This record gives sequence, structure tokens and C-alpha cells, in this order.
Amino acid sequence: MNFILYSDVNDSSISASLGRPEYSYYFVLKAYHPVLESLGRVHVAASVADVDVLYRQLLAAGEDSVFLSFTPPQKTPVDLQCPTICVVAWEFDSIPDEEWDSDPRQDWTQMLARHGRVITLSSHTANAIRRAMGEAFPVLVLPTPLWESFAAIRQQQLPTPVNPGTTLAIKGCIFDSRTLGLSADALIPVPLTPEEEAVLAAELEAARPPALTLKRRFVIARHYLRLWLLDAGRQQIEPVPRVKFLSNWYWEGVRDLLPDAVHDWLERRLRAICAAQPLPVAEPVPLNLPDTSSVVETRVDGVIYVSVFNPRDGRKNWHQLITAFCWAFRETSDATLVLKLTQNDLALYYSELMTLLAQLTPFACRVVVMHGYLDDAQYARLYQAASFYVNASRCEGLCLPLMEFMCSGKPAIAPDHTAMQDYIDDSVAFVVKSSEEPAIWPQDSRLIYRTLRHRPDWGSLKSAYERSYRMATTQPLDYRRMSEAAIERMQHYCGFSEVQMRLSNFFEPLPKVTDVASATDNASC
Repeated sequence: MNFILYSDVNDSSISASLGRPEYSYYFVLKAYHPVLESLGRVHVAASVADVDVLYRQLLAAGEDSVFLSFTPPQKTPVDLQCPTICVVAWEFDSIPDEEWDSDPRQDWTQMLARHGRVITLSSHTANAIRRAMGEAFPVLVLPTPLWESFAAIRQQQLPTPVNPGTTLAIKGCIFDSRTLGLSADALIPVPLTPEEEAVLAAELEAARPPALTLKRRFVIARHYLRLWLLDAGRQQIEPVPRVKFLSNWYWEGVRDLLPDAVHDWLERRLRAICAAQPLPVAEPVPLNLPDTSSVVETRVDGVIYVSVFNPRDGRKNWHQLITAFCWAFRETSDATLVLKLTQNDLALYYSELMTLLAQLTPFACRVVVMHGYLDDAQYARLYQAASFYVNASRCEGLCLPLMEFMCSGKPAIAPDHTAMQDYIDDSVAFVVKSSEEPAIWPQDSRLIYRTLRHRPDWGSLKSAYERSYRMATTQPLDYRRMSEAAIERMQHYCGFSEVQMRLSNFFEPLPKVTDVASATDNASC
């Protein structure tokens, strides 16, 4: 069997794709690669156009193939000769079962029916698909096989609830709440003194344009007449509309001479000239952002909470994650929250993050924000440094970072909804309570409520922080048991042999194709 794999994000584009809605599909593809290789040959296509070319070559050699598309159903082709299976990461309680924008591809039921079967990353997604497609529709629940990848980290040291000290490094920048000088007072405008008000009034008066005397009006008229003539004498690719000069002359030179009634009459009849022009959009004040081209370090110790997320992803609920931490540990100096943010553009979240931290001041706990690229060795330090991994999401399609830290022996603070219900319970985590709330399908341009997600309870999250801290500092044996339970859970959930067995059973009934002409219908796969 040959497995042809494709993802929109690849090795060359991943560093520039962090934060894109579907960038995690790349990591799923990489994680599946070894287990697929144990069952056949693996080919990673550079583009969808290469799939059928490779398929025909292999078919001519008498070899079967299947195309695994690591893209959402609406982006997975249905017209290939190669049997196609979509690998779906989905976090809502229903799949799109209607079309919009006159695009039938948005209806996943049509797309999946054409493919004939589907691979999902969680039982939550599988149940949503079966509700739409019927219980008999072939669905494979296949978590990414991660457990073996963290064997070296598990062997290096036993999980420690209270970290004696670890140096973290990253190519990018690090923000530390203890060195930022944050203060809520900085968010409040300082009133001007009488002397400052007088200076400001004088500056405004000095900037006021001169009075519109008859001579001044003549100068304005001459200026715009000159611009009109100059414009008429040169050829431009996009010439300035002549009416713009008349409009500028009207508003700057004679508008104030006319009563409002006359102006309104002229605006109705000569709108292009007499209507008010839109004000120019003010350029945003540039942020004084740090350099991100070099490797920087910081040292952390105590009880370390870690979370990895994209701050532009509204599902991650990171405001609650931070506020609950700072509120739980307002007077606890040895609690540290390390945030590794997976968003390339620092300017997209910098002001929002700093404002939130300033609003929470003062607090004794520490918040460390890491922006940039972590290589494997740097990530290994982060895994080892953590006491707990924190997830406060509204919904998850899988949550690879949470699984990775649990594979490293780190207990979690997390809800047990959506994909996390497959591997989160009280034996491996401090479970955060949540309830359902209406949501939109994220790709639905109509922005209408068609599905559900979950609303984590802030009080439950705060309590989970407090209970986990007590365990780490006063109950090391309980922490060790929870750490061992997390490792065992991940071994059974995403170990290589378990995933391999599921894959083997799923692909066993694939039909053999004897010629290209008979391989045009994906429904059989």
C-alpha cells in the first residue's frame, strides 16, 4: 500500500505559517508519517496536482495507493482518480451540512459522501460526523501517535512538582511581568495642570489657519486652478478626478460664505463637489516592539504552569486562563505561568496582552510570555520545566500541546469537553467545569449560529490552579501518581502500536484498483 500525503503547510512554510487556522494539520501529518510507513510506502506531495501523477505511476507498477488529505473537507478535492480520504480536525458538535456563498463544497456532508470514508482525530468529531452522515458511515478515530516521541524526555528526569530552576531560551523575545514595570495607573489618563492646559491652548491657536480674507480666498482659488492646469498637462496612469480640485476649492475657499440652506441645496445638485469629503484615516502609532532576531533566555523556578496557543484564536479563551491564574496567585510569588504563543506577528496581540496584564496588577505571581521559534532542544527544556500544562479552551479538535506535555509526564488543568474528553479525567488532570453555548462554524461567512461549543467556568479554573498548587507544594506523592497516570493514559491513547492497529484495520478492506479508468469514484474507499 502507498500512502500519498498532502498538507497546505509544509517543511518550508511552517515557520511562516504559525497562527494560520490550519497550520496544526502539518504537525498531524508529521506525527502520522512513521506509523503509515510501518504499513506501506509514504509519499508527501508538494501539491494536489502531483497526487494523480504519482497515483498513475504507482498503478502502472501494479501498486495500490490512497491519498490522505490533511486539509478540511471543503478544501479536499473530490475529483481525483486516486482514492481520497480526508483527515479532519473538528471541535464543534455538528459539521457543516448546508452550503453558503453558492459554494456546495461548504457542505461537508456532500464532500464526505464523495470520499466515502473519513479519518478524525477524536471521538467527538467522529460522533458529529455520524450524526450527519449516519451511523454506518466509515469513520476512523485516530489520535496522533506521540507517546514514543517523548521517551527521551521521560527518561531524563522524573517529573518534579516544584522546579528548582530551569533556563528557557527562544529565538525571539521574552516578556516578564516582573521586569515590564506594569501598572494599572498607566491606563488612566493623567489630567493636565492649568499651566499645561494653557500651553496646549496656545499651541492649538498657533496651528489655527489664517483668517479667510478676500486675498486669502484668491490665493486658495489660484492654488487649485494651478493644480488643475498642471494635472491637465501631464499624462497619468490614474489621473486625479478634476472634480476633486473644485471640491477642495469650494470647501476651503467659499463654503463658509454660504448659509446651510444654500449649501444643502448645492449638495443635492452638485454632490460630487459640495458633499463633505471623508476624513483621512489616521495612521496607527507604531509600537515600540523588541528585536526578535536573536536568542534570548530567562530562568524560571517554583510551580510552573505552561500553555501553548495562538492569541488570535478566539477558541483558546486565554484571557480567562491569565486572569484566573493572576487572581488565584495574587499573593503567591513562587507560581509562574509560561505562555508560548504561536503567532508570528507580535503586533497583532502585544497591546491586548500588555493591557490585560496591566489591568491585573499588582500580583505577586509571575507571567512569562515567549514569542518566537523554539527548536527541539528548547522545547524539551520547556517540557521538563513544567509542573502542569493548562488548557482553558472553548473547544478543541485534538490539542497537540496538551497531549505532548502529558506524554512528558505533566498533569494538566483542562476541561473534559470536545476532543479532550478522550483523554482527560480526574486521574490525570484537575478538570475545569464547562457548559454549552451557541457558536458559529468558523468558516461560515454568514456568521449565524449553527453549532455549539463550551464555556469554561472561571471559578472552576481558578480553583483548579489553587488545588494543583497545593498538590505540588504539599502532596508530592499525589503529584507523582497523577504524573504516572498521565503517562499511562497517553501510552494507551496515542501509543504507536495502538494507532498502527487502528490504521491497519481501517485500510484492510480498501478495494484493489486494476486500471485508471475504474478509479474515478472515491465513494468506494
